[in-house]
Amino acid sequence: MNGNSLLHSYLNVFLLTALCLITLSGCQAASDNQNNQSKQEDSISNEEKGNTFTAEIIKVVDGDTVKIKMANGHEETVRLLLVDTPETVHPSKPVQPFGPEASKFAKELMPAGSKVEVETGIGERDKYGRLLAYFYVDGKMVNKLLLEKGLARVAYVYAPNTKYLDELENIQKQAQQDEIGIWSIENYATSKGFDDSKSKEASVEKPTGSCDNPQIKGNINSKGNKIYHIPSGQYYEITKPEEMFCTEKDAQDAGFRKSQS
Repeated sequence: MNGNSLLHSYLNVFLLTALCLITLSGCQAASDNQNNQSKQEDSISNEEKGNTFTAEIIKVVDGDTVKIKMANGHEETVRLLLVDTPETVHPSKPVQPFGPEASKFAKELMPAGSKVEVETGIGERDKYGRLLAYFYVDGKMVNKLLLEKGLARVAYVYAPNTKYLDELENIQKQAQQDEIGIWSIENYATSKGFDDSKSKEASVEKPTGSCDNPQIKGNINSKGNKIYHIPSGQYYEITKPEEMFCTEKDAQDAGFRKSQS
């Protein structure tokens, strides 16, 4: 082999080696960037979660309000932070579209007697004395799940309780784009609340039964017992219904028993 051939051989080997090193370096850099991005995303989703404590569900009042029992036996009414679901039990408002669906979803997710992880907000209570918190079931935040299903809007945003605001607003935007739940009715969910004039356009969950004006009130007490009240009952007027029934049979079929008073 002459000198020129030997030189060409060395050059070819050198160039091939350099090319391999550059390719490997690029792959490694891409891998490192991907890993760093993944770690960063994990950090964003996990690093901010505060301390939580375990509580027992007494009952779900509606989609965003829940009664719990603390480890020391003390009972609290909790308002979920940064979300608002349509009304179902408000004393001066009608049942709003997707209110029953939100309440049903929350009840199925957090049945009476089940456990929930509670992360309280800063300041902890609202003007009504209710505990303000984020709830977690099986590691998933209930506040987020309501927004994902289109059963709540981001609302009542007051500093300093804005910890997960950006993430919740992003979830809401996706539900709006998908036009699910409350976002399926044009101009129903607004920054000021829910527009009751849009109720006729909604697919509202009807009361159990076929009548137009159900009178029997179904309620779940602090022990998780399902009790229904008829108009002549002693506690009928002061009972806030969680479900309305047309007949006593409808109530019984839904698992409620008649009030003894």
